[in-house]
Order: sequence, then structure tokens, then C-alpha cells
Amino acid sequence: MSDSVPSLENGIESRPLHEFTEQAYLDYAMYVILDRALPHIVDGLKPVQRRIIYAMSELGLKASSKYKKSARTVGDVLGKFHPHGDSACYEAMVLLAQPFSYRYPLIDGQGNWGSADDPKSFAAMRYTEARLTPFSQLLLDELGQGTVDWQPNFDGTLKEPCLLPARLPILLLNGTSGIAVGMATDIPPHNLREVSQACLHLLNHPEASIGDLCQYLPAPDYPTPAEIVTGRDECLKMYQTGKGSIKMRALYQQQADEIIITALPHQVSSNKIIVQIAAQMQAKKLPLVTDIRDESDHENPVRLVLSLKSKRVDSEALMSHLFATTDLEHSYRVNMNVIGADGRPQVKNLKLLLQEWLDARLNIIEQRLRYRLEQVEQRLHLLEGLLTAFHNIDEVIRIIRLKDEPKPLLKARFNLSDEQSEAILSLRLRQLAKLEQGKLEGERDVLSSEQSELQTHLATPESLKQKLQGEIEKDTETFGDERRSPLVTRGAAQALQQEQLQNKEAITVILSAKGWVRAGKGHEIDAEKLNYRSGDQFRAATKGYNHQSAVFFDNNGRAYTVASHKLPSARSLGEPLAGLLSPPNGAQFHHVISAEPKQAYLLSTEVGFGFVTQFTQLQSKNKAGKQVLNKAEDVRCRAPLAIEGKIEQWQLAVISDSGYLLLFPLSELPQMAKGKGVKLMNLKAEEKIQLCALVSGDKDLQMQSGKRQFSLKVSDLEHYQGKRAQRGKALPRGFRNISALVEID
Repeated sequence: MSDSVPSLENGIESRPLHEFTEQAYLDYAMYVILDRALPHIVDGLKPVQRRIIYAMSELGLKASSKYKKSARTVGDVLGKFHPHGDSACYEAMVLLAQPFSYRYPLIDGQGNWGSADDPKSFAAMRYTEARLTPFSQLLLDELGQGTVDWQPNFDGTLKEPCLLPARLPILLLNGTSGIAVGMATDIPPHNLREVSQACLHLLNHPEASIGDLCQYLPAPDYPTPAEIVTGRDECLKMYQTGKGSIKMRALYQQQADEIIITALPHQVSSNKIIVQIAAQMQAKKLPLVTDIRDESDHENPVRLVLSLKSKRVDSEALMSHLFATTDLEHSYRVNMNVIGADGRPQVKNLKLLLQEWLDARLNIIEQRLRYRLEQVEQRLHLLEGLLTAFHNIDEVIRIIRLKDEPKPLLKARFNLSDEQSEAILSLRLRQLAKLEQGKLEGERDVLSSEQSELQTHLATPESLKQKLQGEIEKDTETFGDERRSPLVTRGAAQALQQEQLQNKEAITVILSAKGWVRAGKGHEIDAEKLNYRSGDQFRAATKGYNHQSAVFFDNNGRAYTVASHKLPSARSLGEPLAGLLSPPNGAQFHHVISAEPKQAYLLSTEVGFGFVTQFTQLQSKNKAGKQVLNKAEDVRCRAPLAIEGKIEQWQLAVISDSGYLLLFPLSELPQMAKGKGVKLMNLKAEEKIQLCALVSGDKDLQMQSGKRQFSLKVSDLEHYQGKRAQRGKALPRGFRNISALVEID
């Protein structure tokens, strides 16, 4: 800012434009920060809220009085203290009256004041009526007792309080939110008993840490029974820094094939939840839910019913998905930015906030006691003069009767002050009775005792603390209630994959020689006997479930992933797989598998290289697939071999087309995500792998060669056992073209 002095010419101030605009914007910013958007730490109110409460008290709208039209209150607020828009003022008034918005409402409304489902559905102010709640007296009871400073209203015709003398930290109890210039505030509401306990602990233990305070004040408490799922450690960090976030999660219960939602997070409407869930249903992204109904009424303010496809639906997994994708779990920003006792905005941690309020409250109590002490002393001073008059009543009457100016004579004769002399002269004849003297002496004794008590309190800081503690305990007993938002430890919400949202149904995925694909329900389908297009025929098939993915392999060793539920029905002739994917030119699909993510497979090539991998490592979101098996261009990939159970329990039987058999432990193969693999068998030039099979090693083997069969006993298998990459042993002559190998008991 420039320190240049504005020049005056012909009585007109002249200033550079950049200086004027900078100062004007700064003035506006400070006005918004201090006089509109941010609450004060002492009473927890913004100016418009403070003026509404004060104006209602001036109208006599106490909790015991009759309701009055809201328009009357708004008119008084605008006309006397807050010259702004009536709609904005009325909205601020409505917020103070909504029990679903404020933890401890300050206004008792009659009529339509909105609903939790639609907070802005309140009626116009000409229809609604209002009065203050008993809780609001915590802000008003001490207003006329010298506890706060007063300031002129906007036109200087009236006085209004700069602050209200709150008997409890309303800022934490009801919370608030607001956006100023360059800063904002978001303070969550809390439970009165918990806040009081934290205040009392800090009052008696000024050295207490924030962790100690969080033993009494563990987390916010919203005006809804929905769960707070933010961990205690996160809450502690939030209170230590004054910034963070709080997560709330809806309550639900399952009854047969329905999920009933009974409570929603703070300020989340049922209509919004219905729209969000219905949008997923219409987009066919939530097939497990067949219908959603709103059965809310006066007895059940929140009752949303989700009809499930069947009783077998995993309700916990489904709700976890909805928590992650809808406002059934909602996060609230916390930014404890508040105008402090020094009049400056600052983000405060929990201890600083409570300590400043306690200091301010002690100051208010001291001011209240001093104000009362002054009143007591003034009254005692008058009583001394009146009692002096009663003790000398005859002479006082004579002076008053005979003298034109009795006041100076009374002052001189009895050593009285102006106030005492005036009080004597103001006495009525009926007050000269002897009974009145006894009343005055009794009043003097009572006030003298009170004076002594007040002086003791004011002389001892510890006494003030005890008085504050007693007041907090009394107000807590009067207005305290149980926590509404339970603190619950829950796992993080996770959105389900589309496959997981499907009902588990058995399917068979069929691949034709020309790359057409389809899926039929059940595992009993004979894929080779299905109809195919002219010139096409069966190539491969796999049995799986509709919630799983299908992985296709081409002749280049690439793997492609398609969600099984997206495949065309087997009632048709299918669709070309190339239309669902983006394979390279010339690629031909040869194999298909479908399994759970951790299912192990053996991938190998005809030239004798291979490795073990898991199904999840074969999957890809890329339509162009992923290269899994590295090989030469003219080398053929063998069909993936599923490995059931533990790898250590199996041996791998490898048979070459020249009739050699090698048995070795499957555990000798590496587990890889992709690559060429390692050598399975030592093959000669032009020799290929004809067959790979998993065997346990403790059963006889039966081999099929054309129409002929022969068996190898368990005792004979040792002859063929070896280590990976060895040559193996030749099978008997005439049994070298092996087409099948199975274990027999």
C-alpha cells in the first residue's frame, strides 16, 4: 500500500486509481471476513445470526412466549440491525431452526421449516411462526449484566451487542460454515457433554495436550444417527491442525431379499440417493438391485428400500460399492477458521479454541460479577442513607417541612451524598412505617453478604474458575444429551468391478475357428455340436461364470480380456471377437480360458519353453491385449494348462512327437507374468512337444495312441523321471503318437 497523502483540489479528493481500488477491495474483504462470513469464538455466531437472536429477544419471543410470524422478526432485523436482503436473512433464520441442520437449534419454529430431504423447502416467512428455544438463553441470560460491549446500529439510532455472552462454546456445539474473501470456515457440530468435559479438563489441567482432550471429545457429533467412520487417529490429527475431513456412512439392515437404509449422512437427501442409485440401475451397472423405494414417513424419517435380485446377494459387498459410488458415504471438510478474541481470523486447533473460549468466558464472568458488585454497592449506599433517615425520622421530617431547600441541609446534617439525599426525599409517606425499616435492614444484610461473596470471587482467580466450572456443569445437566452419531471403525468402501456385480451363473464360452465368440448358460453345453456359420467350426471352449473375465490367446502369444457377461448369447451364432477387441492384423484366436484371479496356469510353446502364471496376470484393460508369451513367429502356442491346488503336489509329464517322456516336479518352473519361459524338455531339431499333462506321480498312467492304449505302472514311472530340460526316456515302440494321458487308480 502506498503512504502517499491524497491531494485536495476544490474540496475534491484526488487519488491514483490503483490505490483507491486496492484500498476499496481490502475494505470489502475485511468486511466480509469480520462482519459477514466467519463466526466469532465467543458466541459462535455470524453477525446476521447474532442480530436475529438479539432481535427476537427484544421482541419478547422467549421459549415460554407465544409464537410470532417470522416476517415480524425479519422486519425487525432488517429495519433495526441488518440492512440486507430479506430472503438471505430469512434463510439464516431457518437454518437456526432446523433440527436436522443444527445440533442444538436456537429457534423453535412452527409451520413448514423444511425437511431433511429438502432443507430449502420451507414456507415463506409470512406463513411460518417462531420463538426462541430454551437453549438460546445460554446466549441471552447475561446480556444486560455488563458482560459485553455495545455498538451503534447501522443508522446510529439504537445499540446492539458486539457479541452475545455464551455460557457454553456454541461454536463447537453447532458448528458453522462460510466463505469469505480468500478464506473459508467449516466447523462441525459436537456433543454438548463431550465438549463440556473437554472444557472442564482443560480448565483444571492447562498443560493438557490435544490428545488428552480427545479422550473426552473424540470426534464431531452430527444431528443424524449415521455412523462416523473416520478413525480416531485421523480425528486427532484434525484437532491438532484445525484442518481435515470427516466421513459419515449411512445405516442399513438386511431383511430377506431387501436392504433397508434407515439413516443418511448429515445434509444428504433421500431424493439424491434415489437418483444416484437409479442412474446406475438405468445404465445397467447395478444388476443386483431390481428396485428402490422411498418409504419414509413421520415415524421413519429415512427408510429407503433396495430390492435385491436374490437372497444370495452379498449385501456387505453391495453396500460397500454404494458407499464408494454414491453419497451414502459422505466426506465433510473441516477448517476451524474463526475470529479469535483478538478480533483476527485464524485456523485454530482444538486446545487453542477451547482455551480462548475459556479465557473469554472467565472475562465475561468477571465483568458480570463487577457489574453486580457495583449494583450491590450502589444499593447499599442508598440503604445506608435510608436507614440514617429512619433512625432520625423526626428531624428529617422537620427539615423537609420547614425548609424550602431541604437537600443541602440533609447532606450537611447527616453527612449524606446526593444519591442518598435524593432517595430520602423520594420516600412516600406509607414507606415511613416501622415495618419498612426492618425490610431495609434485612435487605442490607443480604446485600452485604452478597458483596462479601462477590469481592471474594473477584479477588481470587481460582474462585472464578470454580464458578465457571459450576456453571458449565449446571448447563450440561440441563441441556446435555447422548451422542447421536456413533463412532465406528469400518474398512474403506470399495467399488465393485462390473463382473462382481453380476449374479453368479455358470456359463460356457465358445470360440470358433474363424474367431466368432458366444457364451451359453450352464456347463453342460456340448460346444462341438453347436451350429456354426458355413465354413466355420469349433475351435475352443472354457467353463466359467458370468462374473469372471474370459481371456483369449492369439497365435502371436498375446492375451485379450473380455467381461464374460458382455459376450453374445449362445442362442445366436455369436459375434466376431475382432469387433470387441483390437488385435493386430493377421492375428488368429486359438484358445480361451476363464477362472478366478488366483488360478494358476502353465503357458508353453510347441518348441518346449514355458512358465507358470496366474489368471490375473493375463488380464488387460487394453483392447489391443498384452504380450504374454514371447516366441518366434512360426512357433505355435500350446493351450494353457490349468493347475488345480498347490503347485508342489504336481509333476509335469512332457511328451515329444518322437515318443520321449519326461516327468519332473512342476515347482521347478518359474512363476512369471510374461516372457519366453524356461526349457521344459531337451528337444532335437524339428522335434515338437506333443503333449503336456499334470500327474501326481503316485498313480498309474494310461496313454492313448490312435485306437491303442497302454499303461505305465507307478513302479515304471521312475524310469521316466528326471529334471527339467532333460531329454527324458523313449516310450515303447508303437506308442509314440500320444494323443491323451490320464491317471488311473
